Amino acid sequence: MTVEDERSGSHTTSSSHSGGQEAARAVLDKAAHENFPVAPFFLPRAWRTDLMAVYGYARLVDDIGDGDLAPGGADAELLGLDRDQAGDALAMLDAFEADLHRVFQPFGEPRHPLLAALRPTVHRHGFTPEPFRGLIEANRQDQRIRRYATYQELLDYCELSANPVGRLVLGITGTASPERIRHSDAICTALQIIEHLQDVAEDLRRDRVYLPAEDMKRFGVTEADLAAPTGGARLRALVAKEAERAAALLNEGTPLVGSVHGRLKVLLAGFVAGGRAALRAVAAAGHDVLPGPPRPTKLSLLREVGATLRREG
Repeated sequence: MTVEDERSGSHTTSSSHSGGQEAARAVLDKAAHENFPVAPFFLPRAWRTDLMAVYGYARLVDDIGDGDLAPGGADAELLGLDRDQAGDALAMLDAFEADLHRVFQPFGEPRHPLLAALRPTVHRHGFTPEPFRGLIEANRQDQRIRRYATYQELLDYCELSANPVGRLVLGITGTASPERIRHSDAICTALQIIEHLQDVAEDLRRDRVYLPAEDMKRFGVTEADLAAPTGGARLRALVAKEAERAAALLNEGTPLVGSVHGRLKVLLAGFVAGGRAALRAVAAAGHDVLPGPPRPTKLSLLREVGATLRREG
């Protein structure tokens, strides 16, 4: 190798590293736009670090599955693919799972910065690969399955796409138990359903419908109704029904908040409150989610946090 080659190789590595860090920051910056606080300032620093590591992983998997990666192909290159493969979600998910495997190897060195950041969290808490693989499988399923016939099928999907995150939060905080996991699963499934309700129009543009077909038929809603600029009476009634189901799941899981103490209680109250505030925003929009995703205000979120803490104090 000539001096010029060495310099060129060094520049390429530096450029790839820089692009990777920028891609990682772009993913983590999305935490500010979630319905609920991801790693608020009042938590111990170690918890915040681990929660952001898990969030970065989960958000990146979703971005791969949704085709929402930062432009330029840096993520694909980091995972050992050509930049033009960034648009191939299944190839990206396969490469991402291979990089995840390095996280669990004793001397593994993950390629992607967000997986490198996850590695200390995994080893600190003794996590197994299963919850992380569940999130990957959910996004693979998104490439194969675009419609859900029944509500139960949707719940099964949430078991992969949402519930692992709550279980990881319990693992990070050292509070996992069978009962808490059950309550956490109910909250996480509710939050996933609420997100789907907010994003009906966006999901349809991706050729995905998360409203169960059996419910659409019962309310007389067609996919043409989902593509309209605003929701008609039948669609709004359907959204109200699914919102009612999500609210029931939140209520089922809320005892989780009362089962813990201190700053963790406030964090979990924030998750529940985020869901309730989002449901209030959907209701305030008359359950018409088509013009744009109804989003809660910070004030409404704070009010719901206070109400949840009072109920579960």
